[in-house]
Amino acid sequence: MSRIAILDPMSGIAGDMCLGALLDVGLDERFVRELPTTLGIADVQVSVSSVSRGQIACKKVEFAVPPQPHGRHLKHIRAIVEATSAPDTVKAKAMECFTLITECEAAIHGTTVERVHLHEVGSVDAILDIVGTIWGLQQLGVAHVYCGTIPLGDGFVDTQHGRMAVPTAATLRLLEGLPVRPGPDGSGELVTPTGAALVRVLSEGPPPHEFIPIKSGFGAGTKDFTDRANALRIILADGLSDEEMVRTPAVAFVLAADMDDATGEELSAVANALRAAGALDVTLLSVLMKKGRPGTRIEVLADAEQVEVLETMLLRESTTIGVRRYPVGRRVLPRESVAVDVLGHRVGLKVVTLPDGTTRAKPESDDVDRVAEATGRTRREIVELALRAGRK
Repeated sequence: MSRIAILDPMSGIAGDMCLGALLDVGLDERFVRELPTTLGIADVQVSVSSVSRGQIACKKVEFAVPPQPHGRHLKHIRAIVEATSAPDTVKAKAMECFTLITECEAAIHGTTVERVHLHEVGSVDAILDIVGTIWGLQQLGVAHVYCGTIPLGDGFVDTQHGRMAVPTAATLRLLEGLPVRPGPDGSGELVTPTGAALVRVLSEGPPPHEFIPIKSGFGAGTKDFTDRANALRIILADGLSDEEMVRTPAVAFVLAADMDDATGEELSAVANALRAAGALDVTLLSVLMKKGRPGTRIEVLADAEQVEVLETMLLRESTTIGVRRYPVGRRVLPRESVAVDVLGHRVGLKVVTLPDGTTRAKPESDDVDRVAEATGRTRREIVELALRAGRK
């Protein structure tokens, strides 16, 4: 079995919430208190306290930081990270976070990575949060991280670029490809760019269906809501090993609905909504229906926990009047997501382990398109460069 960490962002996620939750599940408090000195950052005061959020006892971490430069370039952050005594794997993941944030900011503001100034995320407390969280997980022996659906909050937030709608443009871009939901009403900002980047880099997907809980803890957010706990829960658990995952068939469900009165636009919208709601897979098949009418079958592969939600969505948002449901066996190959550098750009690789122990990799299509457009190279060239980098 391998030690895993499950992030339960019931009230969003931020870097300080991650550190607080890690302390609550056993991370040595001295590690957090000595973190500024370890990173070579002077005159930072560290406060660790026990607070209550929604009548739940939580750990709260705060850094009192003296006045800092007006934003930092990526190269300045890299110099801070590389100068630390952190393990190389921690440094690599931390820089993956900051690089991803910088790429998002550059795309949003129409500039280059080299010219981007990181304001809130380039601040000392953000550097401490990101490096501390990644390093803290390693110190706790965590091999894999998973994350549940993230509430985005609502309203507006004041930033260095002025007042922005929640989630901010950078945060939303960082969360692309992750399960999220809007609200709740009146909550304000619940996800910071730091928190979004940590999930994007660390999480391997939704929590597994089976695990053995070992310990859980809560990291407090700054706000104290009257109707709910503003906290991040972390669950430390033992999960199945890669070998056990290969041998053990998982049980899933297929939801199927046939219809001959839906347009192509309607079918595409329903399929996209089902995927966004957590479907493992959605397939559209051509079928011949009664009276010789051409139709379409929507087949949805769903976890047991998601069956009711997805079935209700299929009935509500499509033109069908009935859904068939049946269980299926499902064997899943162990997989991991890694990032490689291609012509100065980040490309994600999905690497699966086959039953004979060999591996097979595939670059993320959206990343390939992005790098091809930015560099003027063909998709095939970017794919070949990414695979070559992954073999090094």
